[in-house]
Amino acid sequence: MTHLTMHAVTRRFGAAHAVDNVDLSVPDGKLVCFLGPSGCGKTTLLRMIAGLETPSSGSIQFAGRDITRVPANQRGFGMVFQSLALFPHMTVAQNVAYPLKLRKTAKDQQTRRVAELLELIQLPHMADRPVTQLSGGQRQRVAIARAIASQPKLLLLDEPLSALDAKLREAMQVEIRLLQQRLGITTIMVTHDQREAMTMADEIVVMEKGRIAQVGKPLDIYREPVSEFVADFIGLGNILPVTYDGAGGVSLPGGLRIALAPGARVPKSGAGLRLLIRPEDICVKTTPAADDAAPNRLAGTVTFIRDVGASLEATIDCAGFTLTAATTPRETPGLAPGLPVYAELPPHACKLIAAH
Repeated sequence: MTHLTMHAVTRRFGAAHAVDNVDLSVPDGKLVCFLGPSGCGKTTLLRMIAGLETPSSGSIQFAGRDITRVPANQRGFGMVFQSLALFPHMTVAQNVAYPLKLRKTAKDQQTRRVAELLELIQLPHMADRPVTQLSGGQRQRVAIARAIASQPKLLLLDEPLSALDAKLREAMQVEIRLLQQRLGITTIMVTHDQREAMTMADEIVVMEKGRIAQVGKPLDIYREPVSEFVADFIGLGNILPVTYDGAGGVSLPGGLRIALAPGARVPKSGAGLRLLIRPEDICVKTTPAADDAAPNRLAGTVTFIRDVGASLEATIDCAGFTLTAATTPRETPGLAPGLPVYAELPPHACKLIAAH
C-alpha cells in the first residue's frame, strides 16, 4: 500500500527550480531516504511534504487525501529537524509531552505516553533531567520521542544525525532503524551521506538538481546505477570513459579492450558511455600463475595504499588511467607503493552506464 504520492511537484524560487517535476510514491511502513548533494532539492521536497513549503505546482496526496495546501499543523506528521529544536528550559519528560499538551491530551494519558516513550528510547531514568545536560545521542533520542509522541502517521527526519561524531552517528543509524521497524511507521529521511542511506533505508531516492535521478533499493542502486552521477555519488567506484565495440566489449582511451559479461546492458546515451567497476570487485595479484588466463588483466603499479587495518585500498597506475582496488592484507600480502601488480576486472562486474 502506498501512503504518500507526489505528482509533478515543483517548487520555484524566482527563476530557480529547487524541485522540478517530481513524481514519487512512498510505500506504507518503509524508511525512505532522500539522498543527494547540497542544493539538490531534498530538504525542500521534505518541507513540502511536511507543509512548511507550498508547491508552485503539482500535488501531494497522503492516504488518498490531497494535502497539497493543508497547513502543517493539520497533517498529523512528526518531524525531527537538523537542529533538533528541543526546548532547553524543559526537562526530558516535558519536551516529550509537549505535542500531547498542545493537543490537550488528558494529564494521566500524557504521563503514561511519556513513560512508554522514555522506555522505548531507553532513557526512563532521565525524565526529570534538563535536556541541556544530555549527550548528543541522548538529545537525538528525545527529539525522536517527541516527534512520535502523538502517534503520527508519517515521520520526517531532516539530516538528524549530521551534528554527531562518526562513531555515535553510526550507532544512532542502527538505533533509529530498529526503532522505525518496531513501530512500523512510514519514515522519510533526508541525508547527504550515502553510507547512512545504505545502512538505514528500504528505498533510496537519489536527487540531482531538483530532479529524481534514480529510485530503488540500496543494493540495486549501488550495483545497477543508471548514470555516472548516481554511480559516483553512491559508494566508491572506478568510472572510465569507453567506446562500445558492438561485439561484447569496450575500448578504453588507450585502445585496451575490456570484455563484458554475455548479455550485458548497453545504455543508449548521446552523452557517451562509462565503464563502472567497484573497488571490491577488482582482483589484485602480484604474481599470477603462468597458465592463469584471466580476462581483463591489466598491468600496473601501486602508487598509494590506504591501510585501515582490516582492509586496504590500493591506487594502481595502469598507464593512462588509475584504478582503486579494495583488498585485505591476507588476500594480497606485501602490497606496497611501487610494487608491480596485475588488476583483474571480472566481466560480470564491469557495468556500462550513461555519461552524465
